[in-house]
Parts: sequence; structure tokens; C-alpha cells
Amino acid sequence: MIPTPDTLAAAIKTATSFVVNAVEVVRFGGLQTDEEPAPFEIVVRRPMFRLRRYYPTAGDADMAAVAVDGDPGGADQRPRPPIVLVPPMMISAEVWDVSPSTSAVTALYEAGLDPWVIDFGAPDLEAGGLERTLTDHVVAVSDAVDLVVEATGRSVHLGGYSQGGMFCYQAAAYRRSRDLESLVTFGSPIDWRGNAPLGIPEDVIVTVARFAAQYVFNGHSLPGWMASTGFRLLDPIKSARAQVDFLRQLHNREALLGHERQRRFLAGDGFVAWSGPAIVDMVQQVVIQNRMMVGGFVVGDRVFSLADITCPVLAALGEVDEIGVPAGVRKIASVAPRATVYELALRAGHFGLVVGSTAASITWPTVAEWADWIEGTGDRPEDIEHVDPGAEVESSPTKTVMLAADGAFQAAGLGVGVVRGAGKLALNTVHTTRALGFEALNAAPRLVRLGQIQPRTRVSFSKLLTERARNQPDDACFLFADRVHTYAAVDTRITNVVKGLITVGVRQGDHVGVVMETRPSALVTIAALSRLGAVAVLLPPTRSLSELIHLGGVTDVMTDPEHASRVTDAGARALVLGGGAERELPAGLDKGVVDLERIDPDEVVLPRWYRPDPGRAGEPAFLFFSRSTGSWQSKLVTNHRWALSAFGTASAARLTPESTVYCLSPLHHPSGLLTAVGGAVAGGARIALSRGFDPATFDEEIRRYGVTVVSYTWAMMRELVRRPVTSCESLPSIRLFMGSGMPRGVWRRVLERYPGTRVLEFYAGTEADVVLANLSTTKPGARGRPLPGTAEVQLVEFHPDSGAVLAGPDGYAVPTEVDAPGMLVSRPRIGVDASVRQLRGVFRPGDTWVSTNDVFERDRDGDFWLLGSASSVVHTDHGPVYPIQVADALGDLPEVDLAVVYGVPGAGGTLAVAAVTKWGKDAITAADVGGALASVPAAARPDIVHVVRDIPVTTWYRPDPSGLAARGLPKAGPRVWIRDTDTGDYVRLTKDVRDGLAPPS
Repeated sequence: MIPTPDTLAAAIKTATSFVVNAVEVVRFGGLQTDEEPAPFEIVVRRPMFRLRRYYPTAGDADMAAVAVDGDPGGADQRPRPPIVLVPPMMISAEVWDVSPSTSAVTALYEAGLDPWVIDFGAPDLEAGGLERTLTDHVVAVSDAVDLVVEATGRSVHLGGYSQGGMFCYQAAAYRRSRDLESLVTFGSPIDWRGNAPLGIPEDVIVTVARFAAQYVFNGHSLPGWMASTGFRLLDPIKSARAQVDFLRQLHNREALLGHERQRRFLAGDGFVAWSGPAIVDMVQQVVIQNRMMVGGFVVGDRVFSLADITCPVLAALGEVDEIGVPAGVRKIASVAPRATVYELALRAGHFGLVVGSTAASITWPTVAEWADWIEGTGDRPEDIEHVDPGAEVESSPTKTVMLAADGAFQAAGLGVGVVRGAGKLALNTVHTTRALGFEALNAAPRLVRLGQIQPRTRVSFSKLLTERARNQPDDACFLFADRVHTYAAVDTRITNVVKGLITVGVRQGDHVGVVMETRPSALVTIAALSRLGAVAVLLPPTRSLSELIHLGGVTDVMTDPEHASRVTDAGARALVLGGGAERELPAGLDKGVVDLERIDPDEVVLPRWYRPDPGRAGEPAFLFFSRSTGSWQSKLVTNHRWALSAFGTASAARLTPESTVYCLSPLHHPSGLLTAVGGAVAGGARIALSRGFDPATFDEEIRRYGVTVVSYTWAMMRELVRRPVTSCESLPSIRLFMGSGMPRGVWRRVLERYPGTRVLEFYAGTEADVVLANLSTTKPGARGRPLPGTAEVQLVEFHPDSGAVLAGPDGYAVPTEVDAPGMLVSRPRIGVDASVRQLRGVFRPGDTWVSTNDVFERDRDGDFWLLGSASSVVHTDHGPVYPIQVADALGDLPEVDLAVVYGVPGAGGTLAVAAVTKWGKDAITAADVGGALASVPAAARPDIVHVVRDIPVTTWYRPDPSGLAARGLPKAGPRVWIRDTDTGDYVRLTKDVRDGLAPPS
């Protein structure tokens, strides 16, 4: 067909318009729309940001008002509620005012709000902009809130888009919601690890993030064009389709003008550079460590969690958002249980939440209604829904995201199954790598280092801290009272304390006592003594302090102000350190007290003999005290023994810089210094210190510090599981409880109370090199097996009364059979202190072994089960009764809380008595007792079992039967049972039978 003149004219016009518009796009980057941005003034200029106020009034800044009830001239007016809007780090502040038709600031102003915007500027054009950190951004948001509060005289609403919303969450937690009416976020995910785009496995996300943080962004920034490209590549099909549509419409200027500023914004105009340090910090804390989910977020020297948010929250999410995946956005309710959280779900993508027709018609009207509702001047918006903190949230992207991805990939000739298949392949690869290589990558270097230690090897607590300060100076060493202490700061403090110690005459090899509350100054003190090469004598705060000072051979005691008078009363010189900014020494303590804080370290000249970290493996490092037998006993720990426990713990517990260990054990207990603190330092993990174990503050501190590993001693965790369950108890961060001595019944209740966690039970002799660890999750109560790199161990037959190792016909010790009681002996890798009793010629001429004085059984799998210490075994006429074996068996009863075993003199000899406390309301019967003890050999069962009101525990929560034993035989009653020697059953103890058992007066 021959085209008509009209057709030719239309074609020429279209071609001409296309060329003209194309030339304009080439020359200016886009079409000129002649649209004016919303008016604003820059109220404050700071190096980090500029604070804009949109639609500034001519009158007083804090009296901008809006008419109420549609009466523009009425006298009933109220101040406009201020709302502060925060852009993401990579997007300019113009995201809140892309075009008049979709302008957030205009819509909010017309709805009666007072809009303010934080402008971070372009970092690559700002002085020092490319050195900005994540802390700088969060503090800037907090400072901007203070500025708006000062200008308006009232609290504000804080809103943020994407990463800007994450800044808002972080700033709100940082300031504990002070001066915040509410939070409003748009597509701001809380959990980036478990809810990645397109269902990419968490392991892959973390692996890529680690690589990027270490090799890509470490010391390098991300230019704006690359940020824009990356944003578009998240949905390449949609981006390509938009470009094609633009070219197809390029001849029709009027059709394009309405979306031109939005197109240019996404094409690159709206993107700015990212600073390298900020990216690395964000990747580390938000992705790798997942701090927004688990807590322990660090800003400057402060640590917090999103649980510190208490103001109302409105979280807007896009149902087809490919960046802020809905499931990740919804997690805010579970991690901020004290905030009332609402959700606004929109059929929109990530950008469409704040720019476009959906934003104009739904987002901004709803935000305005939300502000009115929070202010008490309007009704609750219809489109929002309340989110329960305990509501189940999908851990994977929603189906709508997968459907959107499916359509996109099918358009490219692929299916979403390819994506899923690739993700599954990657996940399987990571799992295989984990199974085959985790120990090689993490545990092996530690164990190899242990194997290389010789008696003259320099290794100590302080030397390991020195290494950490050199390799990771800015990482958190320990957290205390909401503050972060970095390895570099701790190292400097240790050096200063060493100077003070040298000034007052402390030298290498001296024994110096330490009696302090668990706080940073206590850890620094112990490390300073280690750096000096002195022996830290860990003194429990007991009434027997003078006895322990004499037993430890010390004349100087490092202490805090609270214990200074007790030290001087005990006859030692008090070297006072720490106590906080408001410290005051008790009155009248001039004599015998040296305040180390008054010594200026800059004025101290170090003597020529001083060498930092001189400790050798075979040299003593710490002296502990125990009182399990009624009298105090000292336990000397060498540097090698400390390193053995530290590296062993770090390997068994898989501690890394991403871990946070909650140190609940007191530092004067070996479990605190050797396991919790030692393992954390060896693994590069953070140490969260507590002022003392308090179940009432446990959940709060777990969240704030982002604790992943909780340390314990004996029955400490019993205090947790006894508490009523609360609706806000979701603690997603804890993965492990580790310590020693947890009763088997408490063990099971801990796992029930905190599902998904496990218990890592250690056994470690303070003077022997043996370290056992229960790495299995299926054997509650077992002490596990020796860790690689630790001493060789054996169970040998022993005399039940004296505890002496028995010899066979050849004169050597006799190894025990499976499931038979035996004394645990260890063969030290390096020499032992001369004060430790050594066994020679145990299995061959000249060999050296050390007895742990603890009785164990070994099962067919090779796992060791502690039966009790040799000194605690009750020797009856029917055979030895092992306390832990009996207590664990009784603790298996659901009705039993704690159980202890002790000996009581009787008419025919010693009787073994077991005491139990009740758990719950159900009664304990004789049949229950008999059934529970059926797993114990008949000869090792107690003679009497009775229910008591309470079982005392020591200061480190070890069940203490001494008070019950002092009372003698329990009185006859309905909750006291005696074992029938004929049938083996337990029957009620009558008064006549009891009188017959009582020893002669």
C-alpha cells in the first residue's frame, strides 16, 4: 500500500519529535520538565549533614500551624507535628521530593505535618565524606532529632526509607526512644541474613558479605554510578523493560514528562557514593553479625539492641519488594517487643513505596493519618494492621516475590526453578564445606598452636590480648553497662595499670591478690598482672579473706573501693583500682591503701628489667581457691593450663569474632576466667560482663549485648527456668549455654525453655591438663570426651575408701571396663608444678600421671560421665554411693527440681541420704523414686530419699548439702522413704525404723 500524505506527515512528525527529544536527552541527560522542587531552607549545616526544613514559615519556626476540622480561618489551630525524614546512604535527599506529583514532603505538608529532611550530601564531594562510618550516620540522625526538638519545642515523628529506615531504628534504640512520638519506615528490613532477595541461602549471603567486607570495600568507596547500576540489576528485566518503554515513547513528550524526573532519579541522578568504612561497618554488623536481629549493635562506645525501642512503629512494606523482603521487614515486631508495631502492606516494589502513584494515593495519606492518630487528633488508619511480637514470621521471602522473580526469569527464557536450583546448589556446597572444613578453618589453628606449646613457650592471658589489640584494635573486647571497650582501649588501660603496679613495687613472679566485683577494672587488673609476669591470686569475697590471703602468700591485694576496707582489715595492703567516675574511697582508709588511679602513667619510667608478657607455659599464672571439703584448698593454674582451657573452649564452642559470650561466672571461679573469658579471647569473641547474675535483667542484657553464648556454673541456669514465661521472651541470639556442673534435670529444662539452643558441658581439672567437652546434643549430663591437643586420660581402678590407684598383678594400674567406675588420671603434655602430687610408673616404667581425684564412668561411645569427686563419695556398708550419679537420676523426674546426696552416721555405719526439692505441683511418690533410681546399680543407691523445702547453693550455685548433713537423719514423714533391703523398693520411713537407724547417743 502507498502511504497517504497524512500518514507520511504523522511519521515525519513522530521521527522529528523522536530526534528532538533524543538530542535533549543526550545533551541534558533527560527531558526538561520545568517542574520546581518543593521550597526548603537549610536550617543547620554540619560536616556530616545538612538539615532541611520544607515549606518554612515566615513566622516563628516552632509555631507553624494547621487549621483543624477544615476551617482554614478558624481560631482552633494546633502546631504542625514535625516529621524528620531520612534517606538511605546511597540515595540523595531528593528521594523525598522527586516530582511534585509524588513528593513526600509536599503531601505531608498539605496533610498538616511539618516536614524536615536530613541531607547527607554526596560523600565524594564532602570533606572527609568517604571516611564516614555507620556510627556517623546513626549519630547524625540522633543529632538531627535533637535539633528539630529544640527548634519546635516538641517530640518528633522519625521516618526513613530503606537503609534510612534502618538508621531510624538504630537511632531510636541508641537514644532509647527519647523525644520520639513514633517511627515510620518504608521497606527497611531487620533480618538481611534469613530473608535475602530471591531466597538466596543465608550461608551464601554471609560468605559473600565476608568477602566483600574484607577484600572489596575495605579501604574503597562505592561510586554513585555503581550504586545506581547495582540497584537496577536487582531487577534487570524490569529495568530493561523500562528503558525499552522510554525509547518507544520518546516521540511522545507529554506522555513521558509525568515520569521523567522519576526516571532520571533512578537512572543515576538520585544516587550518591558510599563511603568504604560505612559499607564495611554495615556489612559486618547488619549482615554478618546480624545485630539488628540479635542485638549488641555498636555505635561509638555504646551498645544497644532494637529492644530499646519503646515508641510506636509503623512499618510499610512492599509485597513485591525485591530488596526489603516483607518477611525481613516484619521482624521488627519480634526484636522490639516493648514497642507497639503496626504494618502497612502495599502492592508495590521497593522504590514504589515512596515514589509513584501508590505512594501518592496510599503511603503519604496513611502516614498523615498515622501521625494524627498518634497525636490523638484522628482515628487509626484503616489500612494498617497490628503485629503481635510473638507472631510467626516467614523466614524466607514471600510467595509474591518468588512469583515476581518467576515471571521475570521466564521472560528471559529461565524459570525461578533455576534460581532455586542455583541457591540449593550453593547451599549444599556451603554445608559440605562446613562439614569438611569448619574445624580445619577455625579449630585447627588453635589446636595446632596448643600442640606447639612447650614449657618455655611464651603464652599467657595478656599476650593473647596483646595479639588481639594488634590484629583487631577496633573490635569490641568486652561490653559492660551499655558501653563498648575495644581491644585497643583495653590494651592501653592494661599498660597504664602495669605502670602503676611497678610504681608501688610489684615485680615479676610476685603473688598479688585480686578481690573485685566482676567489672572491666577486674579484667584489666588480672591482665595487667599477667603482662607483668606476676601471679594473680583470685580471692572470693568471703569472710575468710584473711585466711585466704595467708594461704595465697600475698601482701598486696588489688581491689575496688567497695572491698578496700575488708582488705586492710585482713592485714594486706590495698591497691585500689576502678570504681567508676563517682568513685569514693571509704573514709579513714589512708593507712594501708594505695589509690592507683592517682598515679599518672605518663610520668612513670619503666625499669630496664621490665618485659611485657614474659609468662612461659610452664610458669604459674593464677591461684584459685575452692572449699568442697569444708576447708579451703588452693589450686595453681599455669599459663599452659589457662591456654589449654581457652583454646579448647574456643574450638568446642566455635567462638568467632561474631560471637558474644555472656560471662555470668565470677572471675574468682575457674569457669569464669578459664572458660568464659579465656575462650572468648582465644576466639576473638566479645565478652559481655554482668554486674552479677540476675534473672530479672537476663533477657534485657541478652538482647542489648546480642549474646550468643551464655556461661554458667553448676545450677545457675535453674534460676532462669524457674521464672514464668513472658510473651516478650523471644531471645533469637542465644545458641549455646556453656559451663560445668549443670545438673541433668536443669539441663533438660534449659533446652525446653530455650529451643534451638544446646548445652556444652566442660570438665577441666585446675591442675591437670585434661579438658573434656560434651559436643553431643543427645546426652544430657555427659562430660563428653577429651578435646584434641589436651592430655591423654585413662580411667583406672581405685580403692573406694582411700581413692588410691590400685595395681594389678604386674604392678601397673588396671584400666576399668565400660560403664564401670574409675578414677580419672591424666598424662600431662608438659611438666606439672612440683606442688601437684604425681603418679609414677602407672602404665610403664618412669611414666608420669596426675590423678584428678574424680570418679567417672565411660560408655561404649567413649563419652565420660562424672559420678562425683573422691572426697564426696558416701561409703556405706553396701558399697560406695556416688553423689552426681544419684542426683542426676533423681533429677530426671519431672517433679524434681534439685537433688543432693550426703552421708549421715547411723547405728550400723554411714547411711547415704538423698534430698530433693519439688518442681511443679505434682507430688513425688515412692514409686517415682524407685523408678528413677532403677538406672543406678543397686549397691550405689541411697538408703534414704526425702523431700526438702530448699537446697542451699554456694555463691557460684553449687548445690551444698552440708547444712542438711548437719541435721542428721531426716525425720519420719509422708515424704521420706527408705530402701527396703529385701525388695529394693523405697517405702515410707516410719518413726520406729528411724529410731532404729539413729546412732547411739
